[in-house]
Amino acid sequence: MNSPTRRPKFPLSLDAVVERKPAPARTAGMPAVGGARTAATSKVRAKPVAPAAVPGSAVEARATAASAGGGGMASERARGALAARLRAGGIRDERVLLAIGAVPRHLFVDPGLASQAYEDAALPIGHQQTISKPSVVARMIELLRDGLGADQPLGRVLEIGTGCGYQAAVLSQVAAEVFSIERIRPLHEQAKANLRPLRVPNLRLHYGDGMLGLPQAAPFSAIILAAAGMEVPQALLEQLAVGGRLIAPVAVVPPAGGPGQTVTQQLLLIERLNRHRFHRTALEAVFFVPLKSGTI
Repeated sequence: MNSPTRRPKFPLSLDAVVERKPAPARTAGMPAVGGARTAATSKVRAKPVAPAAVPGSAVEARATAASAGGGGMASERARGALAARLRAGGIRDERVLLAIGAVPRHLFVDPGLASQAYEDAALPIGHQQTISKPSVVARMIELLRDGLGADQPLGRVLEIGTGCGYQAAVLSQVAAEVFSIERIRPLHEQAKANLRPLRVPNLRLHYGDGMLGLPQAAPFSAIILAAAGMEVPQALLEQLAVGGRLIAPVAVVPPAGGPGQTVTQQLLLIERLNRHRFHRTALEAVFFVPLKSGTI
């Protein structure tokens, strides 16, 4: 059984000022899954690889080797074409684009959907979850990396919602360390199986409650949520390092009384200014699966 984890007892206030930035010319899609409850830890081990995702890197070489029957070279071309489309669509961080071009997305989807792997589309991965659109993955990681140079990786990153493992693999190419939590046991196992051929050395997978975060590995320089809640869990704010960034989809509840109004979602960028102050920036509209607590 999983051991219980205490939730933080003290409130952490958010800065009252909320910036709002217009959405760029791109369409958001449905990322993977919500949170999960602490405990079993899995490591994806490998020989060291270069921190930057560059053509000819170890991850790209393993991606090619993992594709049978000549599919590796076709995948390499498809990955490059996908990165080019994302660049044309507004992604400017070259390190993120190189990571997208290095990670074999077709290894993370059902074989029957492999022909759609390099389209900018969300695809089902089972358990009522999806693999995120590549443009959404790239956009969220680019926001976390804003201000960093191409040769400067993120530090320690926490991902809430491993899903099939694709976003975690991309993060591993732009960060020093990645910790990813999944609440659905079969998806946690599926992500381990998907990532095993790539042998990524700086990625740790955890089965547990993502709404509780991973206090034993905190603080994190960046936190990314792949599911939308009514608010960002307090435990995650507590585990964000001073100067760190958190990107999350959040629900936007319309004012009461209006006919036909529905709850929508938008990306929220939170920057920790000091121990008790956070600055929020509201960004574009998105559509994610719900953030949930507990494990299944």
